[in-house]
Amino acid sequence: MKTSHSFIAGLRPAFSNVANQIALSLVVVGAALMVQPCGAAPFDASWTETDSLAAATQLHTATLLPDGKVLVAGGFGVVTELYDPANGMWGATGSPVTPRFAHTATLLTSGKVLVAGGIDSNFNLLASAELYDPTLGTWTTTGSLHKARNRHTETLLPDGKVLVTGGLGAKRAIASAEVYDPVRGAWKQTARLITARAYHTATLLPDGKVLVAGGEDGAFFILSSAELYDPRTGTWTATGSLIRARLVHTATLLPNGKVLVAAGGGPNNLPMASAELYDPASGTWTETASLAKDRRQHTATLLPDGKVLVAGGGLANHINEELYDLASGTWTPTAGLITQRFRHTATLLPDGTVLATGGLSFFGLELLASAELYDEGLGFSSDWQP
Repeated sequence: MKTSHSFIAGLRPAFSNVANQIALSLVVVGAALMVQPCGAAPFDASWTETDSLAAATQLHTATLLPDGKVLVAGGFGVVTELYDPANGMWGATGSPVTPRFAHTATLLTSGKVLVAGGIDSNFNLLASAELYDPTLGTWTTTGSLHKARNRHTETLLPDGKVLVTGGLGAKRAIASAEVYDPVRGAWKQTARLITARAYHTATLLPDGKVLVAGGEDGAFFILSSAELYDPRTGTWTATGSLIRARLVHTATLLPNGKVLVAAGGGPNNLPMASAELYDPASGTWTETASLAKDRRQHTATLLPDGKVLVAGGGLANHINEELYDLASGTWTPTAGLITQRFRHTATLLPDGTVLATGGLSFFGLELLASAELYDEGLGFSSDWQP
């Protein structure tokens, strides 16, 4: 299916990488369950409001830092703030050298955050990159990408380097891929994608390869194709295609090593509800249960218990968000966002809660500064009576 869109209308969000905190969260949650008092009952899942950002924003990034704080950077609202879960407040930090939106951000093994590409406040396409140092609260420039881009992906590789793939170039999707070396502070071009694409997903697999799936190609066709990048050889190989072509979807690595792709834009770029599982062992996709609601430009977060929380999404008014259970292969409704939103971020915090930040309101009528916290209900209510 072919799509057409303006430069601005075609912008779509990326998602924050929080995998490094999952093991810690499992320990915390497990300990809480072991000390469950007799007669107590789990409370229902809920969203609660927390402190708002200083300015409304969308197409920003949110990165969990080693100290448990969350760095929100860039976006349409040109925001750079730190969220402290200890007091539930946002605080100021250093401003980037170049404000940007529709960029990517990755936590490096050094604890610094790499931000790359995007679009500046004058709507210029960017190749520049910079590093945020949480210790100093400051930004410094680093080597620039060889190709300017936005709506690309950025993936931390097992050796500590960072892979950037595809994205929108000056006019359309590009096939360029580059690897950033934090030691040298420089980018090196690697093999080009088999298919130029933007608005796709990139997922690091347990074997160290990177699965790239879906998106939109240079001719504005929505893609079902997928390919694998091998960092050891620096090459791409084709793998099984998605059952349904899609873009602005989510891809989540599950505890069993499979990848859950959920919803996104399908034919005519309309939201869809279908979901699929990729099996790295066979290189094939299988359908799993569909979500109850069509969604696109939503978020998907792996929770400490192995479930996946899907929240928000444009062009649909959701009463409930949804949880995917790998064991049963089904979706169940959970508490709905207080403020429906899309083009937001969702970040798993060390205590197992999820921070949703910014975005656009239902149907994009309002740019949001609000933030809220999701609690799956693993704690216990003090007023429950047996």
